[in-house]
This record gives sequence, C-alpha cells and structure tokens, in this order.
Amino acid sequence: MQKTPKKNLEHSREGNTFERRCSRNVPTYENLKQVVPFAENKCATSNAGTCTKCLAVGPECGWCTQEDFMGEATQSGRCDTVFNLIKKGCQSDFIENPTNSITVPSDHEANAQVTPGKVSIHLRPGGKTSFMLKVRPLEKYPVDLYYLVDVSASMHNNIEKLNSVGFDLSKKMANISLDFRLGFGSYVDKTVSPYISTHPGRIHNQCSDYNLDCMPPHGYIHVLSLTDNIADFKNAVNKQKISGNIDTPEGGFDAMLQAAVCQSHIGWRKEAKRLLLVMTDQTSHLALDSKLGGIVIPNDGNCHLKDNIYIKAASMEHPSLGQLSEKLIENNINVIFAVQGHQFDWYKDLLPLLPGTVAKQIESQAANLNDLVIEAYQKLISEVKIQVDNQIKDLYFNITAICPDGSRNTGMEGCKNVRYDEEVLFNVSIAMKGCTTTGGQKYAVLKPIGFNETTIINIYRNCACLCEDSARHKKVCADETFLDGEKSHCKATNCSSNEDASFEKCKMHQNQLVCSGQGDCIRGKCFCHKSKLGKVYGKYCEMDDFSCPYHHGILCAGNGECEAGKCKCFDGWEGENCQCSSLSVKHCINSKGQICSGRGHCVCGKCECTDPRSFGHLCEYCPNCNNACDENWSCVHCPRSNNVSQIILDQCKTSCAYMMPYSDKTSECFSDPNYFRIFVIILIVTFLIGLLNVLIIRQIILQWNSNKIKSPADYRVSSTKKMPMTRKSLAVQALQRGRKPKLQSLKPEDERGPDFNCFFDNSDICNKEKKLGNAVLLLWV
Repeated sequence: MQKTPKKNLEHSREGNTFERRCSRNVPTYENLKQVVPFAENKCATSNAGTCTKCLAVGPECGWCTQEDFMGEATQSGRCDTVFNLIKKGCQSDFIENPTNSITVPSDHEANAQVTPGKVSIHLRPGGKTSFMLKVRPLEKYPVDLYYLVDVSASMHNNIEKLNSVGFDLSKKMANISLDFRLGFGSYVDKTVSPYISTHPGRIHNQCSDYNLDCMPPHGYIHVLSLTDNIADFKNAVNKQKISGNIDTPEGGFDAMLQAAVCQSHIGWRKEAKRLLLVMTDQTSHLALDSKLGGIVIPNDGNCHLKDNIYIKAASMEHPSLGQLSEKLIENNINVIFAVQGHQFDWYKDLLPLLPGTVAKQIESQAANLNDLVIEAYQKLISEVKIQVDNQIKDLYFNITAICPDGSRNTGMEGCKNVRYDEEVLFNVSIAMKGCTTTGGQKYAVLKPIGFNETTIINIYRNCACLCEDSARHKKVCADETFLDGEKSHCKATNCSSNEDASFEKCKMHQNQLVCSGQGDCIRGKCFCHKSKLGKVYGKYCEMDDFSCPYHHGILCAGNGECEAGKCKCFDGWEGENCQCSSLSVKHCINSKGQICSGRGHCVCGKCECTDPRSFGHLCEYCPNCNNACDENWSCVHCPRSNNVSQIILDQCKTSCAYMMPYSDKTSECFSDPNYFRIFVIILIVTFLIGLLNVLIIRQIILQWNSNKIKSPADYRVSSTKKMPMTRKSLAVQALQRGRKPKLQSLKPEDERGPDFNCFFDNSDICNKEKKLGNAVLLLWV
C-alpha cells in the first residue's frame, strides 16, 4: 500500500477542510436538501397516479410520459417539478406541463368603445393570467328615451307637463346625441283587490266618487314605441287619462321589467344608449307583496305583452330587486327615477342595488323635467363600471379599475366623471382553482354597464394531459402501480381523446362529476381515492362511510349507514341524520287522519309544508287552496281502492287516511278464516238463544190470556164441597190402592186442569185465544 506524503496529507486535509467550509457557504444541490429546509414538494408527495391528477396538484407540477423513465424503479416519481423530472432523466419532450397563455384573435370585429372584443385564455389547475381591458366613451351616442309614467290620480299635473317636454327635450338632446327617440308607457297597479276597488260601480272608473272620468286600472300599457316623430309623442301624451287605485305603493317594478325585456315592442336599438325614465310620486311594490291579493306565482322575467297590454298583472308576482337588476343590465337599460315628493329618499336608497340607475327629484308640475333628464344622462355616460356575466365554476375574476385621475377601484365601483376623450383601464385577472368538471372550452362575458359592447373571454381549461404520441416511444399517461396491475398506455394519437371518451363512463349522471369527484377515471373505470377518514367505494365512487351528517357526534346517530353522503336509516328511524323515531309521525296527523293535512311531509314529528301556500303546525291553514270539495275530490276512489294501482293506494293512505280505515279493516277481518269461523259460531249461538227466548215469552203470553178469558165462576166451589178430582187423578189414585179405576164421564171444563187450558183444545173459544196470543207475541217480537 502506497503511503501518502505528510505534506500532501496535510494539503489534503486542508483541502477537505476548505471544501467543507465552502460547502457550508455555497451548498450543492444534494447538500442543500439536507442543510437548508425546503418548502414541501407537494408534487412528489401527492402520490398522483395519473397525469391528469398530477396537473391538478399545482401549476409547478409536471408528469413524465417517457415509458422507460427511471428504468425498473417504481413509477411513483412520474409526478414532480419539471426541474426534478429532468434531473431524474426524463427528456423535456416527454414532460407534460401545460402553460397558461392568453391570445387576442386578429380576425374579430373591432369594438369602438370596449377593447379587446374577444380574448382566448388557456389555463391549467392552479394557473392564473391577466390582461388589460380598455373602455372609451363616445362623444355622442344615439339615445332611446322611454317615459314610463305613473298615471294614478295624484300624477295628473305631471302628465299635463309632458305635453311640452318632447320638443324642448329634443332640442337640448341634439347637442349631446346623434339621434334621439322618444317612447311612452303607463302603469298603475295590479288589477286585483286590495290594490284596486273591485266594486262593480268602480271597477272601470276608480275616480267615480270624485265625478272624474278615469281610465280603468291596469298593470302596464305600452302606448307609443320609440320614435323620432315628436308630434306622435305629444299626441300620445294628450290622449293619456289618469287612473286610480286604493293602496299607496304602485306597480312600477312590474312595468319596468316588461319595458326592459319587451325589446321588439318598445323598439330599443342595439347601438343606442337606452334610458328608461320612471315618473312617480309613490313607492313601488316589491316581490311577495302580491300575496295579499292571492298571487303566488313568481315572476318569470319574460315578456308578456299582448296587444301592448301586460296580461300577467293579475296572476304573476312583482319582480324582486335582484331579478329587476339582472334584466336591466342584461338589456343595457339605464334607469332614471324622476320622483316627486318625500318618496325620493326611498328610491335613492335603492341605487346601490340597481347598478346603472340614478334618482332625481322633480319639482312641482315637473318644471325641471327636461333639465333633470339632461343631467341624469350626462351622469350616466360619465360613469364606467364593469361586471362579469356567465360565471364559470372554479374560475375566479378579480377586476381593478384604473381611472383617468389615477385612482383605483373595484370593477363594480368603476370610475366616475369620465369625459368622452378619456380612457378607463381595467386589469382583469383570472385564476383557475381546480377541475371539478371535465375540461374544454367555456366562455365568460365582461360587460360595461350601460354600454352595448362587451368582451367575450373564451377559456380553455387544460384539465387532462395531451400525451402526444411519438414515432419512437410510447407515452405513459397513468402510473402502473396505481392501477394495481391495470396498464394504460397511449396507442392512439393522444391520450386526452381516450380519457375524454372514457370520462362519460365514469359519471353516474351526465351532469355529475367524474367518479363523483372522489376518484380517477382510468379506461372508463373509477378508482376511488383513499381517505384517512374512511372508505370510499361504489362503481362511481359515490359512496363512503364518513361524509354523512352526524348527530351528537355519532354518524347517522348510530341508527343508519352512510351511502353517497346520505344516511340510509334502519327500520324504525327516519330524518336526515336518522335521529328520529318513525313513531313520531303521530304528531303530524290531523283530526281527519291526514299526515300534515296532505300538504307536507312529517320530519321528526314536525310538518314541513311542501305546498308554499300552506302554513301552520300541521300545514292546516291554506287560504288560497281549493275548497273542501275540490280538496277531497281525489279521495273519492279511496274507499273503493281494491282494484286501483299501488301508486293511487299509497296516495290514499297518505292524503286520504281518514277515509281508509273502514274498507281496510273489514277486508282484513274477512280475509282471515279464523275470524270468519268465530263470527259464524257467535251468529248461531245468538240465534238459538233468541229462539228460546221467543218460545218462553210466547208461553207466558198464552197463559196470561187464558186466565183472563176464563170466567171466575168456573173456579168457584162451595167451601164445604170438595173439588172433584180429574179422571186422570182418580185413575192414578185407584192404581195406587190396587183397585181397578172406575171412571165416569165428565164435562169438558172439568176435564181440563187450570194449568193447561186450551193447550190441547181446538175449540172455537180456545182457537180465538191462541190467535190472540200469537198476535200479541208477533207485536212484541
């Protein structure tokens, strides 16, 4: 063995010391993992078994599709950061790591006010991207102004003022608008009590008590479509009559929604600024107010004009503020509330809930109406706000407005006092949190409020791997060890097409998540995730034993099993948590035997009314429901339910239980042979006892009649003379003495003993007595 010189040894030691010293200051990659604590590499620790699942871990993760990656070693390392995969020997061409990108197509139609008009974005799970949106108001817009006027009696003076509005306003609008058009409509309230008087003498003229000629009340009437002929507008206003109602609020929101959605009737132009001016002096009814009139059908937000008259005023509820706001923005309508009197503050408080609206107070007889419209219009076009329509699940938008004065606000706050020569910038940031649904193209719309131009964002979600085939190598899309022996290789052009085709096989229903969001779909088969909480199982991974509701800390209250996130209760238990005994249904039965009066379900001894018109502890109150005959009409067939279907029979037992006991119990009794045998025996015994009683009573009656008919002289004898014995008695006595009896002929009345009168006698007298006794007996029976 060769010895190392001392000098060299010392030099070597110094070198090692220097190397160690340098290693502390500038560590290598291998030493860095031991010396410096890294942030957790969630890609490597995710144990992702497929390329798709690997991409969902985070934007820094990649998947190596190289078939011979890491040789014979385990395949669990295919999911890692790109840097680590290259270091492990994976070629960059085989790494699936889609990037986020944004492009603006060059072939789209250019917008004049909102740019860009179309954007295409590619995002992967956890990815984020942003772009700038520019909005520049025009100097002059075409303007459509539609007057929607409250024509109740208190607005009489303001309606007269409208006659002179058309010409004056058109002259003033010429300075700020290229093309100005006017339209007109009127409203009052819903045409049912208690909003109007339904008395026959007032139904057509609500002002008859004041000797005024008023038009019939109406919900909304479209009088004049938008036109540039000011003379037509003036004529329509001149012909307008006032109307009336009873309560203070009016049906303004009903009319506003119809004016917004009935675009073809009103004549709204696509290129114009759309202004809806609402003139009133009272508040407006809100949603649910119409229940006072028995109207319970929610407003559907659609146009219901027939012959320019709103035909659903008496059958459909008022719209909610949220619904009204949605329809106004959807149809690019800016609203101007022109309010007279002390109700101005009420409308002013609504402005934050109705974007793109302003409120102005009109003076007596609407003297400032023209100036009010000009001022409100200039205010509206100087405000630039933006909102997102058609929101997409798992995508989050963050919009910041950069105003010309340098201030920054949220997109819905926007910028104010913007001149036509100024530009407003919006920084639009889009982040994708995950892929709970399959990938593909979706779109969202960025809509500046009050503008007729939008930006359409086409979003492509890269939720699956491409796994493009190579001429020399196959590409692995799934970890073989994860599949428990199931291998999945890309043999076609790419793996994504195969995965997309198999995704549908992994859904319980078409609109549900792949493998219920609790597993991975490999070749059309779900492989459920493992969970520390419990077991995930089922063909579509739809069931588990831990995600059901707990009751007092016990899963399904200990009275059921967890399936698909819902408790499946054992017999005798019910409720969402299986916490209620089935016997609790007795607390939900009314006096007729109906469960929740036939208008709801019994849950833990309490009724949950399914009919929105009903209320009460047993859902027994329902003022707007049908009368008793209509309500019980469906129960007519229940007493004769032997030949009906099982569905109808179940309905009878639920809603018509009070009519079922007689027929059901009788059929049960006669269907049992033991019950029938006992019934026959009791019937026979009862008959025999009754027959015996009849015979006894008959004999008593006959005996009583015999004693009554016989004369008392027949039994009168001398006190000194012994009563002669009957022939039968003399014969018996003679035989006892051992002598031959000597019988003498006697009279018939002497032969009969007192206890057997007429019993064996068929004489006329006795026959009459027998008939009399039988008649009495029949009457008694």
